[in-house]
Amino acid sequence: MTTETITAEASGTWRLGDLTVRRIGFGAMRLTHLADGSPSDRERVISVLRRAVELGVNHIDTASFYFSPTRSANELINRALAPYADDLVITTKVGPARDCAGEWWWATPEQLRGQVEENLRQLGRDHLDVVNLRIPRRESTGSIAEHFGALAELRTAGLIRHLGISNARPDHLAEARSIAPVVCVQNPYGIGSPAEDHAFLDACGEQGIAFVPFFAIAGAGKEAGVIGEDGEQVQAVAKAHGMSAAQLRLAFTLNRGPHVLAIPGTGNPGHLVENIATGAVRLSLEEIALLKAA
Repeated sequence: MTTETITAEASGTWRLGDLTVRRIGFGAMRLTHLADGSPSDRERVISVLRRAVELGVNHIDTASFYFSPTRSANELINRALAPYADDLVITTKVGPARDCAGEWWWATPEQLRGQVEENLRQLGRDHLDVVNLRIPRRESTGSIAEHFGALAELRTAGLIRHLGISNARPDHLAEARSIAPVVCVQNPYGIGSPAEDHAFLDACGEQGIAFVPFFAIAGAGKEAGVIGEDGEQVQAVAKAHGMSAAQLRLAFTLNRGPHVLAIPGTGNPGHLVENIATGAVRLSLEEIALLKAA
């Protein structure tokens, strides 16, 4: 697959409320450090961010807790892209946080305003385009009404433009929608996901809500990257389209519906071009069914 001339426009668009984004975006989690934990090259990742925008990306996913001892994703975005283009949509998430030592903690509803304000400060903005409430444990978390209600109040106050939820179940979505409009669900999803995750993706589309997969390429590897070998079905379909298995995993998510938005992250300029090129890949219904069952 020739990738050099393909831009994010090939992926099509979707609306997050009143904001139009191209369906292939960029995730900032991998900007701060390499896979082995060593610091990223500051100038290199700044150039990757600028190149992403040059290639038509106008949806960037980040969080204030994406930081290493020497790097902050939000501040790298600020350094690379401010003053921001009018059509650039920056999505962030709140709920989890890390202290200066890197230790994790979870915000109470009353602490969410502080997290929103920290994202505003780091990004150098007076409002946040989209804020996702990250839910701690998808399987066991109960009501999210207090937390989501606190974000809804910040939306009314003008600090947030649109709201979403992350790591959520269908009942979380229903509860959130009873409080305020929800423009996106950001969940782990990809080839190998269980049937209920496929069904939730489809249900979001039926409700006009964007579904934004994370760990689409890494799969079970999550933050550590891809783990294990890809199965024969994945390798065969990837070969048929002249691309890598990682590219196919990304293309699969985009081919699951027009409401699916991809946010692959990388600090590698070559991988950036490959990721964006997947927006032009069209899989057949047979191939999609095969990969869903893989």
